[in-house]
Amino acid sequence: MILKDISLDLPEENVLLDEVLFVQAEKFSGGEVLRFWESQKAFIVLGRIGKEQEDIHIKAVKKDGIPVLRRASGGGTVVQGPGCLNYALILDKNRNKHLGDLRKSYQWISERVIEAVKLQGQNVVFRPISDMALASTEKKFSGNAQRRGKNFILHHGTILYNFDLKLIARYLQMPKDIPEYRRRRLHDDFVVNIPIDTQKFKCDLAKIFTVESTNNKVTHQQQAILQSLIEKSSISVDIQPS
Repeated sequence: MILKDISLDLPEENVLLDEVLFVQAEKFSGGEVLRFWESQKAFIVLGRIGKEQEDIHIKAVKKDGIPVLRRASGGGTVVQGPGCLNYALILDKNRNKHLGDLRKSYQWISERVIEAVKLQGQNVVFRPISDMALASTEKKFSGNAQRRGKNFILHHGTILYNFDLKLIARYLQMPKDIPEYRRRRLHDDFVVNIPIDTQKFKCDLAKIFTVESTNNKVTHQQQAILQSLIEKSSISVDIQPS
């Protein structure tokens, strides 16, 4: 597995680079990757079938000029920005029996992320189907999503460690599908930052996933795929007033 700790300048480039690594693995024998990134600009990402009219407070988003993007994976709509660490894993389904089943793969991967978090003295738990939360309050600090291919999966998630949590309630409506453990709590009472040293977390997670080498550059092939996706994809969502 290769480690890529690389954050690009534009939100759409950061979102698409996860997809680039997945495409490279599926089509060009790119292999397994662990990537970390963080955006210095606030933006919103819809899941593959998310609906902006149902998920977003459109007036606030347009007033503040917040970009809205759509990723290729499933999962719910999220707000990104400074203080939200992203991790992405490109994993070979043929090398691990746990990855063949969607729900089992979420749990297997999350257990390893939790292991890294617990090394900093934080008591956290997995909450199906794809969340991680503080054990004491069951407040969510991590959400995850996947795109699954024939041989590889793209699993990516977030760690809120110093994020402006007020942005979530300002820009996002209450989701229609909510996990049982949320107990219909509003955003402000449900989502939390977890105080961790992000550099230590990165190092610990890399060890847990047995990273063998590091390459913090976008290769020529990755740049070509990225440019192709930028030209062909409809990642930017044109928000219209409701």
